Amino acid sequence: MPNQVHCAHILVKTEQEAKNVLDRLKKGEKFANIAQEISLCPSKKRGGDLGTFGRGKMVKEFENAAFALEKGQISGIVKTKYGYHIIKRLE
Repeated sequence: MPNQVHCAHILVKTEQEAKNVLDRLKKGEKFANIAQEISLCPSKKRGGDLGTFGRGKMVKEFENAAFALEKGQISGIVKTKYGYHIIKRLE
């Protein structure tokens, strides 16, 4: 298990919006472009890039999903108190 991960994410308000994001990704749209367009997180300016973070820095549901991903892999929908996330492991 890695001690740190480098991830990006897209944060939306509803599960339906998150499903729409996954559909767009499956059609080949770039993760960063979608993040810049619709993410509710300030990281949208960087294409959703959250940088590198260690355990204990994010809410548990987000952290568990992020650390379970392989490099380049995109998560399913992850619900937290902030909304619905799609996470991409960058490194």
